[in-house]
Amino acid sequence: MKWILRGVGALLALIVLAAAALVVIDRASLPKAPDRQAILAKAKLYDVRIRRDEWGVPHVLGRTDADAAFGLAYAQSEDDFETLQDVALATRGVLARSKGASAAPTDYVAALLDVWPTVDRHYDELPADLRKLMEAYADGVSVYAAKHPEKLKPGFLPLTGKDVEAGFVFKQPFFYGLDGELKRLTSPATESAPPKGSNGLATAPARSADGATRLLVNSHQPYTGPVAWYEAVVESGQGWHVAGGFFPGAPFMLHGHNATLGWANTVSKPDLVDVYRLTINPKNKNQYRLDGQWKDFEKRYVTLRVKLLGPIVLPVRKAVLRSVHGPVLETKQGVFAIRYAGMGEWRQPLQYWRLNHARTMDEWRAAIATHAIPSLNYIYADAAGNIGFVHNGQYPNRTVAADWAGILPGDRSDLVWQGYRPVDQSPQLWNPKSGLVFNSNNSPFRASEDADNLKPADFPASMGLQTNMTNRAWRALETFGTDHAITDASFRAHKFDVGFSDRSSVMEMVREVTAIDPKGDADLAKAQAILRAWDRKADVHDRGAALAALMTQPILFAHVNDDPAPAPIDSLRAAITTLKTHFGRLDPEWGQVNRIRRGSVDLPIDGAADTYRSVWGIPQKDGTTTADGGDTFIMFVTWDKAGQLHSESIHQFGSATLDKTSPHYADQTPLFVAMKTKPVLFTEAQLKGHAKVDYRPGDR
Repeated sequence: MKWILRGVGALLALIVLAAAALVVIDRASLPKAPDRQAILAKAKLYDVRIRRDEWGVPHVLGRTDADAAFGLAYAQSEDDFETLQDVALATRGVLARSKGASAAPTDYVAALLDVWPTVDRHYDELPADLRKLMEAYADGVSVYAAKHPEKLKPGFLPLTGKDVEAGFVFKQPFFYGLDGELKRLTSPATESAPPKGSNGLATAPARSADGATRLLVNSHQPYTGPVAWYEAVVESGQGWHVAGGFFPGAPFMLHGHNATLGWANTVSKPDLVDVYRLTINPKNKNQYRLDGQWKDFEKRYVTLRVKLLGPIVLPVRKAVLRSVHGPVLETKQGVFAIRYAGMGEWRQPLQYWRLNHARTMDEWRAAIATHAIPSLNYIYADAAGNIGFVHNGQYPNRTVAADWAGILPGDRSDLVWQGYRPVDQSPQLWNPKSGLVFNSNNSPFRASEDADNLKPADFPASMGLQTNMTNRAWRALETFGTDHAITDASFRAHKFDVGFSDRSSVMEMVREVTAIDPKGDADLAKAQAILRAWDRKADVHDRGAALAALMTQPILFAHVNDDPAPAPIDSLRAAITTLKTHFGRLDPEWGQVNRIRRGSVDLPIDGAADTYRSVWGIPQKDGTTTADGGDTFIMFVTWDKAGQLHSESIHQFGSATLDKTSPHYADQTPLFVAMKTKPVLFTEAQLKGHAKVDYRPGDR
């Protein structure tokens, strides 16, 4: 018995020693921590003030662009520091060190996409003033970190302008679905997150009752996390003055407005990724066939650091392969290479910098011509009454006839496209006679009234332009599209529409399930009767919306993510079970089911997946759904007939993204639920009397 105990003790000692060794190895891998006092001293280098209004929204005023970026970063850090850290750690490929094995694939993808080699090669090619701005943003986050070391994650500091640049290089391809392509190749059965969506719409003076130009900024994002919106107003003495939405880690307004123009973004899903099946040399697995010859892979190794328990971090060495096509994935289905829009692109900050500084339509279009953003639709409006739609994209210059939508043979170099089609060949629609442009993640060939729409025949099939319509797109045509004398009130009413078009996929599913013979199933027959009588709306008092939404939402999410979807009848039966179990009836009011929750706030909310008032609901154990995305930060921007700006906004929660003790953690939620907005205090005169605090970064 004693020898068994001695053996167990020896084994435990070895485990402890191994764990200790892993801790030592991991700590040795961390970057050297910079001097805290030296970081704090950087605050004195920047001339900037942060004023927060009654909603906690930061109004940053700096002498230079760099000063303003420093202040913006400090304000964001006050409100969302944990997310800022996670963004930087993910971009560096070291997030698994703090998040564990679930983050290891993200870390590997950062290496696979060659993020840091791209940044290191090109960072110094960016203009000096732009690099100074990004360094200042990094300094703002760093000063906050030095002021609050208790919140700091190991290895986060030092943060530099290269980290800011790398965030753009890493994130941009995911907005058109590169992550979905990677998932399908590596883990076909994995569950997808709720889909990205968005609405953007502009109307010209000729379509208004008062001669105004109007812009709706209405991106649909997750409520929290690395691509959740943060509202700010930023002004510098160098002409940078913007209000709108910012992402954690991004020093530029990504959509919103300045004094004379503005834009909204929606995600698009053209075919911007090509997948190639590689033939591997049976005698040498490090070679693939190209044009009849065996060619060596480019090969390097990365070490993923994966948190196991407490301070114990396991180093995992992984190979990263590239072919002439691009990154290479070794999967159970074979070896594949991918080539995608934005591969090797590094000028994204330059384009956003130019967009933020544009003051006229010509300047804004010149900024778009930088052609550094691989996708995204732009809806544009300005004080001069111009409106426009740009189905922006780095469209591959595919010159060979092939099935570009399928998996391509990887042994032909003529299928490895080079460069992109010129930006002026992207679908664009400027100042149509109808005075209306919009996009709701639908086809670029439905961006206005029929007479003004672009023609598919004018664009080659190899561009892979989408042809789909969403319910939101149909409803835009049925609401905004039938209103030729728009007012502020009607513009808002159309935005907060909760209806489903008879032409929508939701109504197609309703018709499908109501046509099925219930064969004596009383619950199914009752559900069919409720759906037949439903008024096609998702307001909180509606008694047909619960069945319709719970049936269709899983299918809508699956379709957007290209995942297998349940049959509508199966999804309806699941909805019947949920409603009977938790509500005792098949027709509870939608507001009993559909909730928005934040801290102590728990409110019913109108809208559903793919209504213009968009709400993505995540199913809960009690049968309810909790809003987790969709409508988030919304702006209504108006230039009257004299060109004067008026802007209003609302956020689903408030400015304090993570601080549950802040009065701004959920103070905007009741307004958001009521479909109301607050003024954007864009100018110093408008802010006067509303600034509740005024301080320099580092003072608190």
